[in-house]
Formats: sequence, C-alpha cells, structure tokens
Amino acid sequence: MIMISVAGLIALILCLLFGIPYIDFMKKKAYSQYLREEVAKMHSYKEKTPTTGGVFIVISIIIASLIALFMAQKVTTGAMIVLMTLIFYTFTGFEDDIKKIKAHQNLGLSARAKLLLQIAVAMLPAFYIIFSHQTQVTFLNFSFDLGWFYPVFVVFMMVGASNALNLTDGLDGLAASSSVIAFLACSIICFLNNNIDLAIISIAASAACFGFLYFNKKPAKIFMGDTGSLALGGLLATIAIMGKFELWLIPIAIVFICETLSVMIQVTSYKLTGKRVFKMSPIHHHFELSGWSENKIVVIFTIITFVFSFLSVLIYFLYKA
Repeated sequence: MIMISVAGLIALILCLLFGIPYIDFMKKKAYSQYLREEVAKMHSYKEKTPTTGGVFIVISIIIASLIALFMAQKVTTGAMIVLMTLIFYTFTGFEDDIKKIKAHQNLGLSARAKLLLQIAVAMLPAFYIIFSHQTQVTFLNFSFDLGWFYPVFVVFMMVGASNALNLTDGLDGLAASSSVIAFLACSIICFLNNNIDLAIISIAASAACFGFLYFNKKPAKIFMGDTGSLALGGLLATIAIMGKFELWLIPIAIVFICETLSVMIQVTSYKLTGKRVFKMSPIHHHFELSGWSENKIVVIFTIITFVFSFLSVLIYFLYKA
C-alpha cells in the first residue's frame, strides 16, 4: 500500500516538474495543435496551443512506476510488458503528432498505418496471456475460455480503448480528468486482486494525469495529443487485460465508450440515410453545439466516470468479499 502511494506521489511531482520546461520548449519550436476543419471555428483560440504533452505524462508514469516497483520488489514480467506496451503506443501516437506538426494540418498517420501499429503492439500482452494459460474471461459469475481467440479479443480491447480515449481528447481537461478516475479504479481493483505491480502502474498513471490537468484545464496550456491519448487508452486496456478484469473496463471506461459509439452511430446513420443523429461527433461536440459550456461538459462527463467507476469498484469489492 505504501509503495502504491509512493508511485502516485512521484508521478504527480514529476509531471508537474516536467510540464513547465516542456511547454516552454514546444512554444519556442512553435509545435502547435492543428484542428479539424469541423471544429476550427469553435476552437480557433486553441490553434496555437502546443501538443504532444503525452510525452511528459508517459515519462512520469514510467519513472514513478519503476522506482516504486523496485522499492516494493515487484518487478514482474507482467509489469514490464505493461510498461513496454505503454512505450510502444506512445511512439505510435508521437509519430502521428509529428506528422501533423510537419504537415501543418490535422492529418498524421494514415488510418491503416495507425491500426496496424496498434494491432502489432497488442500482440505483446495477448500472447503473454495465452502462454500463461489465462485465456478465461470472467465477470461476476460468468466465465468463458476464449483459447486461441483471445488475441482477437485483446486487439479489439486495446485498439478500441486507445482510439476511444483519443476521440475523448477534444476538450480542455476532458480526457485527462476521466483518465484520473478510470486509472484510480483500476488501481483499486488490482490492489484487491493482490496485483501490486499493476496497482503501482495504475496509480502512477492516475496521478500523472492529475498533474497534467494543471496544464490542460481550460484554457489549456498544452494538449496531450495522440502521444498521450493513444498511450493512455492502450495502457488502460493492457492493465485490465493483465489484471484479468477485462469486462469491468466497460463501466469504468463508459465515457470513452460513449464517445466512440457516438462516432460510429453518426457515420453509420449518414452513410445509410444521409442524416446525422448528432449535431457533431464525438458527442462532446454535440453538447457544445447545444449550448453547453466546455467546463460543464467536462464536469458532467467526469462525474459520470466517477459514478460508474465507484459502482464498479464497490460491486467488485462486495463480490470478492
């Protein structure tokens, strides 16, 4: 328990310390965010805001996790796989952000290239679980063994979670605030399962996201970019997979899932009927166009994440007891 707290404290302090010089560096280099054409009018004041803030989020998570893991003598193969997955997803997102910056527009890696990279990285935890003979998926009293279909399930989870958090990162503080709570919930579940190594990494991620909010709250001084959103989404799914509470991620990540579903519904409806269900997707933009302030959306979405995460942890605790 002490080492879990230490990991969180170190991650928080490091994120706050790294943020200031990193933002100054990005401003000097003029490495700024380039907005989608559809939201450029609403968010024109954000056009010159630096991006790739995910770099110092991830660095804080990794350093804090390694220090706490070594101190707790919990440097496990599973923990290393989680951190390696985080690093690979960070590189994928960073490559995407750099291409956008160089092209001076919101077009980075092609959808196919990004998908292939995400799938390739997902194979790391997928095959570790298979060779560990832990391919059962459980939820309360339900349990089923996916066997060699488990990698398909893992790819779906990791690519889905990675892109879902990426879609959520459209308002100041939205993705970061929801991530703080989601990772905290995962840390508690890991602790209840005695997966201290995963609990340490989860709390480090939660604390780093909390520290990032200091720079990312409205008006944002920096955005996490795909560097952060793809990495954090992938990390969230990897922790649930390695901790064997895969399906519990559904309520914990409810906001991220709803953001993704809104895009899927919008695209499907427009292709089939020529009509849009929402004023704009992801759904946070629908509420913006409906007259909600950016802060109101962030607060309500964060409260929703908290309620669902709290209920998930409570039910999980009662079930385990």
